[in-house]
Amino acid sequence: MATRLLINSTPYENRIALVEKNTLLEIHLERPAEKGLIGNIYLGRVVRVLPGMQAAFVDIGLERTGFLYVDDVHIEQKEIDNRATQQYQGCNVQPLTGSLDGEGAARYEAHPSIDKLLREGQEILVQISKEPIGTKGARLTCHITLPCRNLVFMPLTDHIGISRKITNEEVRQRLRETIEQLRPQGTGFIVRTVAESISNEELEADMEFLLVLWDEITAVASRAKVPSLVHRDLDMVLRSVRDLFTEDVEELIIDSQPVYERLTSFVQTFAPHLLGKISHWHRSTPLFEAFGIEGDINRAIDKKVWLRSGGYIIIETTEALTVIDVNTGRFVGKNDLAETIFKTNMEAVREIAYQLRLRNIGGIIIVDFIDMDSEEHREQLYTTFQQAMQSDKNRVNILKLSEFGLVQMTRKRSCQSLDQMLCEPCFYCGGDGKIKSRRSVCYDIFRKISRESEKIDGDKVTIKVHPRVADMLLTEETRHIEQLEQESGKRFTILPVADMHSTRYEIIWHQ
Repeated sequence: MATRLLINSTPYENRIALVEKNTLLEIHLERPAEKGLIGNIYLGRVVRVLPGMQAAFVDIGLERTGFLYVDDVHIEQKEIDNRATQQYQGCNVQPLTGSLDGEGAARYEAHPSIDKLLREGQEILVQISKEPIGTKGARLTCHITLPCRNLVFMPLTDHIGISRKITNEEVRQRLRETIEQLRPQGTGFIVRTVAESISNEELEADMEFLLVLWDEITAVASRAKVPSLVHRDLDMVLRSVRDLFTEDVEELIIDSQPVYERLTSFVQTFAPHLLGKISHWHRSTPLFEAFGIEGDINRAIDKKVWLRSGGYIIIETTEALTVIDVNTGRFVGKNDLAETIFKTNMEAVREIAYQLRLRNIGGIIIVDFIDMDSEEHREQLYTTFQQAMQSDKNRVNILKLSEFGLVQMTRKRSCQSLDQMLCEPCFYCGGDGKIKSRRSVCYDIFRKISRESEKIDGDKVTIKVHPRVADMLLTEETRHIEQLEQESGKRFTILPVADMHSTRYEIIWHQ
């Protein structure tokens, strides 16, 4: 079955769906009113340095200041060498001057404290690595990266990296040697997976483009006001070609003629061999409806996800973490309880891996599997979970099942989840997911009347409440209403008010 990239573009929203074998794998949204910020480069000003947190807050011109951790502050290599030498002077231990992780971010054994690197009021060039989420500002880094179709340029880092998905050692060595010959001294490049079979000329063309782009960025930064945007990354439609339109994608379909023309022009410049895979959708049926994407999106924000066996999983997201609960539901198995539980857990593992990617859930994730006594089953479940998450492009770390049947894991989060993009807190409950019950509201009313009845003259009381509360007062709580009338010597009138909040009420005393 074909792997397709579907792009639904309107003036108010762009939506991109990655579909494989008629199954929605990823959905990406971008709205002009909520423009994405990842990859943007800013000239900012340090407003606060926190040695106790080894971090700083940087004003980049957004509503909230950005957060810059000490490991994301760029330090020149010669400065690191000097600091390390001073720290280890007189010792026989050789300092580790620098190393690089898979993403090109520097980590140093002799890394100085944040207050030795930054000061309040200092101007600094930073890039957004994580979107602002909830009440948190954007995560910033000084390790600038500029992605292109085949390469990722790290202008401030001396490093060559090759995508882990390129497994052929001869190809890896050829690419490494080519980059070494072409790159300017002291710069860094990561070769992306799509570059596995391209020519040296194409690599050189990408590198030249990125070098020119960096020169333009530094030129703009040298004359920019502080704080200000220095470089804006590509919009989501063009990023989809850069990041998602791989050789595995057999077809890209877009339903907007103007965006189709802009996209084909971009592809003509950076990946002309892909032009034949791009087509314009001009049928009367909307693109996402024709491929069933609309229904998939609506189901992707439900808390309950049914499994084919009849079991189900519940996905609950809090500010701190996401919890996933596995239940047998309607699945009763055949003869063996242990086998029923094992089959439910195994089916849930694959569904959870799929849902995490589809919903773009990141951060700390706790999965509560159904308890299993068999160590063999527990080990098989863990292995299957790891295998199911291998296709996920985000960095994932999974721990083994605990004694309570819990799996703790993390998934790298760089932007909002699908739920955060499509939903907002309930205006009734404020996002708590619950409100005070009708009966509790009734009893609040009774207590208030009891407290105030002796202080207020008059023999009539009107109680304005939500219709659902009024219904309970006039049915299930009638006996208590009559008792309260006798005790207070007042006559009550229950008045339903349709637009009143269900937890609110108003008591009016009459002469």
